[in-house]
Amino acid sequence: MSKKILVWFRNDLRLHDNEMLVEAVAKSEGILPVYCFDPRQFIKTPLFSLKTGVHRAQFLIENVAALRDAFQKMGGNLLLRIGKPEDILPALVSQYHIDEVYHHREVAAEETAVSTQVEDQLWKLKVNLKHFIGHTLYNKEDLPFPVRDIPNAFNQFRKKTERDALVKPCFPQPQQISFLNADDWGGVPSLQTLFADTKLLSPKLRPDFKGGEAEALIHLENFINDSEKLALEAVPLKKQEAVSKLSAWLAIGSLSPREVYWKLKEAEIHKTLKPYFSHVILGLLWRDYFRFMFKKYGNTFFRQEGFKQELNSSALRHTKILQKWKNGETGQIVIDAIMQELNTTGYIAHDARLLTASYLVSKLRQSWVLGAAYFEEQLIDYCPASNWGNWANVAGVGSDQRLNGSFDLEKQLKAFDAKAIYTHPVKAD
Repeated sequence: MSKKILVWFRNDLRLHDNEMLVEAVAKSEGILPVYCFDPRQFIKTPLFSLKTGVHRAQFLIENVAALRDAFQKMGGNLLLRIGKPEDILPALVSQYHIDEVYHHREVAAEETAVSTQVEDQLWKLKVNLKHFIGHTLYNKEDLPFPVRDIPNAFNQFRKKTERDALVKPCFPQPQQISFLNADDWGGVPSLQTLFADTKLLSPKLRPDFKGGEAEALIHLENFINDSEKLALEAVPLKKQEAVSKLSAWLAIGSLSPREVYWKLKEAEIHKTLKPYFSHVILGLLWRDYFRFMFKKYGNTFFRQEGFKQELNSSALRHTKILQKWKNGETGQIVIDAIMQELNTTGYIAHDARLLTASYLVSKLRQSWVLGAAYFEEQLIDYCPASNWGNWANVAGVGSDQRLNGSFDLEKQLKAFDAKAIYTHPVKAD
């Protein structure tokens, strides 16, 4: 018997390679796509930062609006609500006589807690919440080891996974979808609606990223084409290792990691571009590693002592030194330029993140937890596992003890000066 299925979108705002959507379309007489703007994501945290900053909020709005537009072109819509999912979804289930709810499982504590609360409320209605896994390159069941036995050392995880696991093909994008009719589809909120404090909206944004699945796929194609040009021009590899900047769309789920992987593999075959894509594939493996580490260890990554249980937690204070680091006013020209770029655009490259994090922890002697929380606020491509996992490693309390303390701050500062990338601070318009 066909069902009415509510498809709860979170960090999976795409039509391509979306198993949850494919199965919902195949097993239902009609779907009700829903996205909830959770107010808890736009407030200040106990760690002296916003849960979501303006840059990421704007990018989120654009991605949600793009998914709604895609559904509208297929004759449907995306139902939008502002509120807690555990309140909104059960009400919708009752209103539209939904038989089952689909969603993608998350791994971080707060996101998992929301899923649990939704599941508990749906259980009272005798409605099942079905979980899907669609955020990683490798599915956990395809790994050469169970989650509990995943190696803590990244290099071991990488070698065994690349050798013994296969990346599955992408799920086909649905060409036709039957939608349920809704009385009120809701509107796309503005930043002013999401943030109670309008003072937060005063800084001018420099949008280097535009949200949406179509934009993500265009950016991926442009990256491949640009790499092909560099290869044809025989540009030395070290000079061309530009950042792909795919991470923002990967984090919000408007781009599938498997879509990236297979597009790059296809280009490697036809255009001999393998050396040019190795750092991108490596980045996808790091994303998987941290997500599986979160699955294995849970909240350990959010603790000050991390995986070094002998360390004692200390009271967290928002100091003047910390604020100067946030503002890009430390007096260290490279660090300040990077932080000003972060504050202006919501994005900095991975090596720049490691550099500023190491500077905060090693030189300024400030809590890595507060630094990680500030990156959570500012980064347009924020992902709990990658952000907190990387910060824990920089602070020497991460899961991969081989990496702890291995980041050479002075060497990296000199390297940045040699490249002349951050020698002049970015000035706001």
